[in-house]
Amino acid sequence: MAQTRFAPDRGLTSRMVTTMFFIGLLYVVIVGVLVVLLKGAWVVILLFAGALFVAQFWFSDRIAAFSMGAREVTPEQAPELHAAVDRLCALADMPKPRVAVADSDVPNAFATGRNQKNSMVCATTGLLRRLEPEELEGVLAHELSHVAHRDVAVMTIASFLGVLAGLITRSALWSGMGRGNRDNNAAAAVLIVTAVSAVVYAISFLLTRLLSRYRELSADRAAALLTGRPSALASALTKVTGQMARIPTRDLRKAEPFNAFFFAPAFNKESVNRLLSSHPTLEQRLDQLGRISAQLGRP
Repeated sequence: MAQTRFAPDRGLTSRMVTTMFFIGLLYVVIVGVLVVLLKGAWVVILLFAGALFVAQFWFSDRIAAFSMGAREVTPEQAPELHAAVDRLCALADMPKPRVAVADSDVPNAFATGRNQKNSMVCATTGLLRRLEPEELEGVLAHELSHVAHRDVAVMTIASFLGVLAGLITRSALWSGMGRGNRDNNAAAAVLIVTAVSAVVYAISFLLTRLLSRYRELSADRAAALLTGRPSALASALTKVTGQMARIPTRDLRKAEPFNAFFFAPAFNKESVNRLLSSHPTLEQRLDQLGRISAQLGRP
């Protein structure tokens, strides 16, 4: 990985390695089940799933941009946004990513890309309209740290196992329906594959959620240290979270599937179990930024 001036995070690195290790184990388990139970059909399923995985990994940035309605913009189209990204990339000593804007009133931002050379950072029009320049730089630094630390790529790979488990479940159900009640062994195989896929999906979901919460705290910390203005990032967090309550529910629902990649979640209800949350609480994030401010000797 190319070195940048973003503060390294060994905790994040160890968590990414651990997540990928367990994801690999889950792949081995589910492949083993397929080999035993589906026999000839498993080859076709794995080839299809592998092709889907490659497509998702190599084109994850385009998939995310299309899903969010993001469009790449030139410096002439978004001079302030480009200027902020230019300053931060120079400060971090990293290649400039593609810059995009999503036409959405939901105030948010995200980054995509499997490495620094083909990355993209995107801000919504709602975010650009609401934040002051210093606050915007804090948010963009947060997103650029995801690119520098490559946790965006890890999240893309880790989340794919859930897609694979879902495909296997559907394939097992279809194959079982095709043979119906004529083959009790086939019916038993369908039940076992479905159960294993459900367990795999649940474990994958929890692993990605654990990594997601830590990576957000890591990005906040790296952004605050790079810019030297943790208070600006704290202000942006408070403003974005507060503004979410004013956004129509239908718009938040559209954004909710991308929560794990967003700067702040579309829904942030305290009643939601923290174990299932993609982000740490606002209080946790502000508390960390407050400690960094004290360390830097800044208000």
